[in-house]
Amino acid sequence: MKKLYIITFSFIISICLLSCDSFKDAFDTEKVKPLTVSVNASIDVEGISNFDGLKISFDNYDEDIHETRILSGEKVSIDGILPGIYSITISGKAKNTQDIEYYLSGSAINQALYEGNSNINISIKGLKISPLLFKEIYWSCSKNQSNKSYPYDQFYEIYNNSSNTMYLDGLYFADIQPLNTTTTLPTWPESDGGNYVYGRIVWKIPGTGTDYPLAPGESCILAEFAVNHKLEIWNPKSPVDCSTAEFEFHIGTIYPNTNAPDMQIVFYQGKASTGTLKMYLSGNQGGAYVIFKVPEGEHWDPIGDKNMQTPDLAKPTGAVYAKIPISYVLDAVEGGLNETKITQKRMPTVLDAGMTYVGAGYNSQSVSRKLLTDEDGNVIYNEDGSIILQDTNNSTDDFDRNMVPTFRRYNTKMPVWNHTLK
Repeated sequence: MKKLYIITFSFIISICLLSCDSFKDAFDTEKVKPLTVSVNASIDVEGISNFDGLKISFDNYDEDIHETRILSGEKVSIDGILPGIYSITISGKAKNTQDIEYYLSGSAINQALYEGNSNINISIKGLKISPLLFKEIYWSCSKNQSNKSYPYDQFYEIYNNSSNTMYLDGLYFADIQPLNTTTTLPTWPESDGGNYVYGRIVWKIPGTGTDYPLAPGESCILAEFAVNHKLEIWNPKSPVDCSTAEFEFHIGTIYPNTNAPDMQIVFYQGKASTGTLKMYLSGNQGGAYVIFKVPEGEHWDPIGDKNMQTPDLAKPTGAVYAKIPISYVLDAVEGGLNETKITQKRMPTVLDAGMTYVGAGYNSQSVSRKLLTDEDGNVIYNEDGSIILQDTNNSTDDFDRNMVPTFRRYNTKMPVWNHTLK
């Protein structure tokens, strides 16, 4: 059920008439008066009816101004915000009346705050908090000894962050359109209502239901090419040995198959095949990635059901993308080239309110999720002793950046069914 609230904020702002292009003039104005900004916020989660404990952030990236407050009830006042272009985000965790925990998020991006412009609408959506998370992502790739690009050593590590065994059988992996951040974002059907992300290419972990258990504290690695890339035959300057990866995105036209089980292709350009692709490369400037599962009793078939695919309405090139319900998504991470790309988000803020980055392609660096710690900096553990990783659904905050790519960082465990253990 959608709940509607009005939150009132007070800002200190110039009394002179401001235009969107002249905010900096306000800094030279001596006379100021408070400006009341009304945020009309709706919560679209059944059983959650207030904002207690949620965080609201005002971020002006051009002027490096950042203000954060914790909400209590339905109203809060904030003084001393300078005029400018702000991204306003409401986020946090809350439990519904059935004790199911959700991550709530909604935002209004690039809002001009000045006298006479004081009404902001934010729709807050909820995402069930997932036990399966992206733990480490290495998208940037490396350079070889001749300083040529080596685009074969990407990997994605998925971690069981819970205290229960999870089964990876039927877990989907997708990177969403567009491949790279862009100022020209796609136009999706208005009738979709913001309830989907759009898969550029979709893969699935095989299995019959219980073939691939992932115990608490274990991680599973999906490699582009599951070999030891440090070997002379490949690229001695690569930072990674992917030979122990649990699964591989094998296509078979550039490099040989390995002993790692193959990921199953589900969707690419409207077909369940990789078509003319010679290899799977998710982009070396940072893509937007999701893992998801189809709920029991539901059917999702973006090939057989044409209603579950769509073109980009702004670019009628004939390409189509798989419509992935946001409600299916377990975890999502958005990557970009650098911090300036956050204004070009492809991912809905309910899935990832931020963005992470390593600064360049082919720089041999990864992003790694942080450990969850208490107020004193002590690591928090599950009851079984496994580490808990930070998950605020904001990749800017949740990931350490510019890391040396490392399999099973923090000594997380390899599942017993890994092919190297047989």
